[in-house]
Amino acid sequence: MTVHLDCQRRHDFVLLFDVTDGNPNGDPDGGNMPRTDAETSHGLVTDVCLKRKIRNYVSTYAEYEATEEQAKHLNIFVEHHGVLNNQIRRAYTEQGIPTGKPASEVIKENNVLETLREYKHLLPAAFTFTDSEGDTEEDVIATLAYSGELTDAELKEELEKTEEIYQNKAVKKFIDALVKKAGKPDKSRANAEKARKWMCENFYDVRMFGAVMSTGLNAGQVRGPVQLTFARSFDPVLPQDLAVTRVAVTDVKDAEKLQTIGRKTLIPYGLYMMRGFYSPSLAAQTGVNDRDLELFWESLVKMWDFDRSASRGLMAPRGLYVFSHESKLGNAPAHKLFDRITAQLDNPSEPPRKFGDYQVSIDDAELPSGVTLTRLTEG
Repeated sequence: MTVHLDCQRRHDFVLLFDVTDGNPNGDPDGGNMPRTDAETSHGLVTDVCLKRKIRNYVSTYAEYEATEEQAKHLNIFVEHHGVLNNQIRRAYTEQGIPTGKPASEVIKENNVLETLREYKHLLPAAFTFTDSEGDTEEDVIATLAYSGELTDAELKEELEKTEEIYQNKAVKKFIDALVKKAGKPDKSRANAEKARKWMCENFYDVRMFGAVMSTGLNAGQVRGPVQLTFARSFDPVLPQDLAVTRVAVTDVKDAEKLQTIGRKTLIPYGLYMMRGFYSPSLAAQTGVNDRDLELFWESLVKMWDFDRSASRGLMAPRGLYVFSHESKLGNAPAHKLFDRITAQLDNPSEPPRKFGDYQVSIDDAELPSGVTLTRLTEG
């Protein structure tokens, strides 16, 4: 087996990537300008930004390349616009773990029925509205069911989000009576552990990155074996804010006006380094296998081609270097291994504008005993 694919080894790794005429990671607190170190003007890309790209690649792989059996274990917990508590709920419902004593009630008041019909899409996921319309009012059988899974505090928080529903006093009275009828949620440690194991088995990002899964039904917390640092550019970058105009207008009265429709923020060029760590002991706790690790390395190289955007310009991987240790505890300090990878400008007096402006050096001579360096992509 190639050593970098062995999930029972410790791995420390470095990813080099660059961006040309794009914004690799906008800061919402700074007008979406590219993130920079305020003191040095070096560019920054957050770990969560990179994890998002990894998640998106794994999700795409699961949809188009994985076998049906493989895809079952490549679900993504932190989905775009996903609801985390709904994902955690699956760990309970798909294993038949009781979430509490459920209750349901037939809706007889027209006022309550009309409100729930209009705003049923706003109901918390713990509630299920079933509407069976008949030819006459007497034939209508509509019910509202509650799973009983939420604590009092969670229930209050969820219902306060549904102001359109809960401000109707008749509906509030109906829901309060339904909740009182249901039992309290079952949050025993045994059930939480069973749910945690199911989440690790079925969700790739939980298995690799870990997650806090006690926000609704309790599936515990998982400390992930893969940890990433922020990526930092080798040299200072210069964020730019450009106006974007259009030749077409919305209304005829604006036909002679120059239309400014937005702004584009970018840096002309930046070469970034991200450092990462893989712990075999934590991987054993979450159930990571060799294929999971192989897919992770694959995603770091290929995810850029599945994350194209006009705002990001041209982003590309320029080097992935994996230091693998014979010992699970490691054979050398990670920071000393990372220091072996450097990038220097050929002409420091000129700002870089392409990867060829750099000389990347890899010191692989006399590696510490028990450490192997694997170069997965370069240039």
